[in-house]
Amino acid sequence: MKTVIFGSGLMGSGIAAISALAGNQTLLVDLDPKRAQNGIEAARTSIDELVSQGLTTSEARQAAQLLLSAGCDTQKSLTGADLVIEAIVENLEAKQTLFEILDRLLPAEVPILSNTSGLRITDIAAKAHLHPERTMTAHFWFPAHLVPLVEVVMWEKTDRAMAEKTIQTLKGWGKAPVLVKRDTPGQLANRILQAVIREAVNIVATGLATPEDVDTAVKMGMGIRFPVWGPLEHIDSVGLDLAVSVQNTVLPEISDAQTCNDYLLALVQNGNLGYKTGRGIYDWNKKDMDTLAAKRNDFICSARRIIGA
Repeated sequence: MKTVIFGSGLMGSGIAAISALAGNQTLLVDLDPKRAQNGIEAARTSIDELVSQGLTTSEARQAAQLLLSAGCDTQKSLTGADLVIEAIVENLEAKQTLFEILDRLLPAEVPILSNTSGLRITDIAAKAHLHPERTMTAHFWFPAHLVPLVEVVMWEKTDRAMAEKTIQTLKGWGKAPVLVKRDTPGQLANRILQAVIREAVNIVATGLATPEDVDTAVKMGMGIRFPVWGPLEHIDSVGLDLAVSVQNTVLPEISDAQTCNDYLLALVQNGNLGYKTGRGIYDWNKKDMDTLAAKRNDFICSARRIIGA
């Protein structure tokens, strides 16, 4: 199988690593040859991390490295492609243009997937008039080489059989894909995450708790059991009668805002954008992102080893 990935950034390179480890000839395509080669190096680094964490073998690494290659010519790169994944800049016009080209050049049976996290596949594939049935979202979660989840999102023209075949392909890559049957903002997991973020920000904004205590409550409470104990499994286990009672008590008291919290908006308006500006909800001059990210990755890997993902 040949996988072609357009976009050699953090997501594209991580996806390339997983594709190659699954035994696929994997071509990473970028308009800039240097960026494409940097993407290959990043994919190799991702594979090295998986080896160091015991999630793949040195033998698998050696085989995967031979399957990775870089390219810059769109038409040439598509020769013999069995699966194409778009992971370019999160810009609708750029994605639409690429999808239109891919739809024109590829045989009808080749799925075209977008790794978009925020745009709708309905809009991205709007100019893919020849075979729109083979277009869908495949949203890999960051870090793509570590997080098992992939959200496969259908729009009204996606062929259900092709979507289900894509699910099976991704399972063969060792991922944990889910099928989202309608193209809605936030796909599936981001809808849940945004509900959590909305209330977390609301708690800080209303003075109920500090940012540190909010993050601690999530990380050391619900978050630590989520890899093996989902929210719907939880309410079934405690009893739906109790779940109904708790919801009737709690839901009237939590935020139901339809726009971002004024607390968050004020930070942005004052130029406090988080880590990239040094300050946000936290002061990142006092908090080490590299250490935190390394701990995140180590925890994800440990959880995967335990649950066999």
